[in-house]
Amino acid sequence: MVIYLSGDVDDHIGLDEMTPRQIVAELDKHVVGQHAAKRAVAIALRNRVRRQKLAPDLAADVLPKNIIMIGSTGVGKTEIARRLARLSNSPFLKVEASKFTEVGYVGRDVESMIRDLCEIAVDMVRVEKTDEIADKAEQNAEERILDLLLPPRPAAANYFDFDAAEASAETPARTDEPRDEQFQSTREKLREQLRAGKLANRIVEIEVHEKSFPTIEVAGPQGIEEMGINMKDMLGNLFQGRTKRQRMRVDEALEYLMQEEEERLIDMDAVARAALERVESAGIIFLDELDKIAGRETGAGPDVSREGVQRDILPIVEGTTVNTRYGMVRTDHILFIAAGAFHVSKPSDLIPELQGRFPIRVELESLTVEDFKRILVEPKNSLVKQYKALLETEGVELEFTADAIDSVAQFAGRVNEQTEDIGARRLHTIMEKVLDEISFNAPELEAKRQVIDAAYVTRTLAEIVKDQDLSRYIL
Repeated sequence: MVIYLSGDVDDHIGLDEMTPRQIVAELDKHVVGQHAAKRAVAIALRNRVRRQKLAPDLAADVLPKNIIMIGSTGVGKTEIARRLARLSNSPFLKVEASKFTEVGYVGRDVESMIRDLCEIAVDMVRVEKTDEIADKAEQNAEERILDLLLPPRPAAANYFDFDAAEASAETPARTDEPRDEQFQSTREKLREQLRAGKLANRIVEIEVHEKSFPTIEVAGPQGIEEMGINMKDMLGNLFQGRTKRQRMRVDEALEYLMQEEEERLIDMDAVARAALERVESAGIIFLDELDKIAGRETGAGPDVSREGVQRDILPIVEGTTVNTRYGMVRTDHILFIAAGAFHVSKPSDLIPELQGRFPIRVELESLTVEDFKRILVEPKNSLVKQYKALLETEGVELEFTADAIDSVAQFAGRVNEQTEDIGARRLHTIMEKVLDEISFNAPELEAKRQVIDAAYVTRTLAEIVKDQDLSRYIL
């Protein structure tokens, strides 16, 4: 069910134009089955597009319909949410609810999830802005390297000669056009050599900025907490402007100067504003292990803070304002997708106020042997495709027969039944064990074409699966 390699979404279809059916079709490329969950998140994503087309006063009151995904581990809950975020280019954060605790206990502050989401959004916007100005930054860095390799001609003397001025009024001005043309010709030749990589090993000396800024951590009621305190921001330009001369190769200097030009060309204030807006309007937080904090107060013991954690999370989900290093962020329109196995507890064990903030409930199906077969071969970057590509880098051609796929799926289903059911993650473990010998010997293999059939799979796994105690540790 879960394939962890990113894939490219069809760039010809804008998100505004994608129907829920098309969104589900995109998710189908990476996650097998679970159509109920895909439909729920597709509707939630489409509702965001619909909301943007409403009048501002009405749009402010249209809140996202948060979702609880119910299902055991390895059935695709996280991957559906992650793929949805990539599809919509939304800031996405996965966080475990169990690592938060009520104020007064050791753990993280619930508001830290919003601060972390803002950092992710800033990085996303910065990358986008960097792509926009990449050509300009490369051009500027190239000119600076050429200035080092061929320093510009000195400017004319800084004085005014009255006699020369009078003479120039009567006689034609003398020019250095031949010298200028020769200089430009030499510079262009150097430019061609630089672009061809012929000057990469030449040594130049450039000024580099020292970046050894002091950092501090703040200890609060929840222990060491990320407060977003940056000494460079606090102390202004005190640490800026300190440079030192450093010798390096041209290719290294070009890379450094490109980064310096990118930092100079990007307006970080504009990046921060765009990032905060994207968090507020398109942010997605995946709140995993919600079942671990489901429960009411028992008065003592390890469960004492469960209801307290729920009450701390409630304002974030309900809609509040969180102070971050980039500014104030309202959480009203952030989409929260919660998940949990809910084997011991159930969603109704959550406090009523929190239940009401997650109106959509979808149950994900347990995976069958047939699902495992599809997971191995169908997704865009399936496990079989991954292993074929990896070994192809060693010149080894790997081929899986149909009965080998059946056998791997059967073993995965059997081990999940006999031990702990970890869903599709079991396939990763079994595939690693099946290909262990080939992966280890790949560089020295004489036979560069390796066929994996059912007999090979059985030979590598049969004894381990037969011994339940051994399979518990190995598979």
